[in-house]
Amino acid sequence: MTSPHSIDPRAFSDPRNHYPTDEEFYASDRPAHPALPEDRPRGGPSDPLKHPWTWGSVAFVAFWVLILLMGIALFP
Repeated sequence: MTSPHSIDPRAFSDPRNHYPTDEEFYASDRPAHPALPEDRPRGGPSDPLKHPWTWGSVAFVAFWVLILLMGIALFP
């Protein structure tokens, strides 16, 4: 061993010291045909725009605003 950080020459034949190349490593979990079709093709029809608030949320906010205003009016 020429330097303390090099691999021991006696360990070169050990199969535990075999590391795959980048291509071998990343190819092991790829499907045969890695290109997938688009799930939302470009240029197709879009969904209609929905308002983010439901009537339940509007009623919830209106209820708390009413409680706040009643509290200010009754307890000045």
